[in-house]
Amino acid sequence: MPPRRYSSSWSRPRPVETAFHCGYIALAGRPNVGKSTLLNRILGQKISITSRRPQTTRHSILGIKTLAHAQLVYVDTPGIHDYSGRAMNRHMNRTASTVLADVDVVVFIIEALRWLPDDELVLKKLASLDCPVILAVNKIDTLASRELLLPELDTLSRKRAFAEIIPISASKGTNVAALESAIEALLPQAPPYFPEDQVTDRSERFMVAELIREKLFRKLARELPYGLTVEVEAYRREPRITHIHALIWVERQSQKNIVIGRQGALLKDVGQQARRDIEELIGCKVNLKLWVKVKEGWADDERALRSLGYTLDD
Repeated sequence: MPPRRYSSSWSRPRPVETAFHCGYIALAGRPNVGKSTLLNRILGQKISITSRRPQTTRHSILGIKTLAHAQLVYVDTPGIHDYSGRAMNRHMNRTASTVLADVDVVVFIIEALRWLPDDELVLKKLASLDCPVILAVNKIDTLASRELLLPELDTLSRKRAFAEIIPISASKGTNVAALESAIEALLPQAPPYFPEDQVTDRSERFMVAELIREKLFRKLARELPYGLTVEVEAYRREPRITHIHALIWVERQSQKNIVIGRQGALLKDVGQQARRDIEELIGCKVNLKLWVKVKEGWADDERALRSLGYTLDD
């Protein structure tokens, strides 16, 4: 350590200059292992929507955490999965793969005591990367005993030369600080990429559409959530209120009827829940209007996906 320098006038110490570290960190894994929950936990606020349904995340989303000596730029990615029968699935896999090719650190997230074929698929995708990979074993809060994890950690350590293997609970916050410290130690020296008060790269319009989609995912059963998307058609701010008009696109008329619900009850409930979250997000009163429209086969149409904002550089 270099000697401490003092001012010439009196003995008050001057701060020692330390190197600033900055880099991109991909949160990768199969669907529904807790990537978005982990990002929200790290940032201390909601950036990525969550639900119990796999494939809730469809876009890559930046979450930026700036400290006194480092800036960590997390990239939440769609879950990597084997099924590629529809254009939407292919889009999500391409998005995740593109992110992995251009980051400084990867956090590979798995579920404790539940190694599945899609985990193996992610592991194979990571084989060609040169950057360090940390394995985060999530959902340890669901285990009857932590001792059950010890044999699995030994097995996992043989799958790859991971930079670290850290058991965590993203929902409870267990060991998340240790994970952040391990990530920071692996980042290169670089100046910050974003202003210190910026938390994400996404616009309010995007976040609004995602919050509406989250409520739909949580309310609707079976496969219907995968056949819908949300588009913000109008967004107008006034001094005391923001007016938002959003379209919910579905693939079939029968799906439209389900989303609306009997006498409009389901759509009304979704709107009320989304409006509360949007008001918290933007900090003012919101007038939210929702409409449901049919665009047949949009989730299996590359052109339709692009028109609805599903691009690799969105």
